[in-house]
Amino acid sequence: MPPLTLLRRAGRSAIAACLAIGIGVGLGAGFGASPASALDDAQRKEFETVIRDYLIKNPEVIQEAIAELQKRQAAAEASQRQQALAALKPQIFDSPRGIVVGNPQGDVTLVEFFDYNCGYCKRALADMQELVKNDPKLKVVLKEFPVLGPGSVEAAQVAVAVRLVAPDKYYAFHQKLLGDRGQANKAKALAAAADVGIDTAALEKKLSDPEINATLQESLQIADQLGIDGTPSYVVGDAVIVGAVGHDQIRGALDAMRKCGKAQC
Repeated sequence: MPPLTLLRRAGRSAIAACLAIGIGVGLGAGFGASPASALDDAQRKEFETVIRDYLIKNPEVIQEAIAELQKRQAAAEASQRQQALAALKPQIFDSPRGIVVGNPQGDVTLVEFFDYNCGYCKRALADMQELVKNDPKLKVVLKEFPVLGPGSVEAAQVAVAVRLVAPDKYYAFHQKLLGDRGQANKAKALAAAADVGIDTAALEKKLSDPEINATLQESLQIADQLGIDGTPSYVVGDAVIVGAVGHDQIRGALDAMRKCGKAQC
């Protein structure tokens, strides 16, 4: 049966299917046929005209196809993310390169990827402080994820140096630097460290330690495999939560973990 007749009989579902799997205007061969049965110029032009006319009369088909494509892409991304979460679990939750805040033996863990120049991270700081203060069984792992330029990288490098030189003062440093206004960079980070009583000369010396960049590289690699490209982003159990979603949503995910072992029951 000629492609034109097939197309006219197929209707909306066929057009949507064609769009979804990448068959469209300018197709060189008819509906998966071999090159020997390719449409000639006249047939191709008629085929394209029918598609164009149909879509103009039924533009909702494009929306349906795009929605279906997005649904499939989201499912594929979710599957890939779950596989990465399982494979990277030790590095995400228990890496010695992550700073632990709260209860190191907590019954549930919240991991945060942050950037010291991220305005949303600054707003979310209060959420983190409240969670740590009010949940004595919560373990929080902080991971530097400098994605907002050279100043962010400099601040993150100083932060890692703080972990190496004065880990007991890291959280105080973190709150100070993240809570300050203005652009974070090396100078601003060193000033924040000095404000909480850390020897900045020791930090300057430690900045040449290969562990500094190794720590940041680990965070970047984990984020890449989890599909995280912005801050703040959180990991709770089997879920990645992107954005400054607020205290209540994070609290809900933590409660769900305790209830059913998943971020959403």
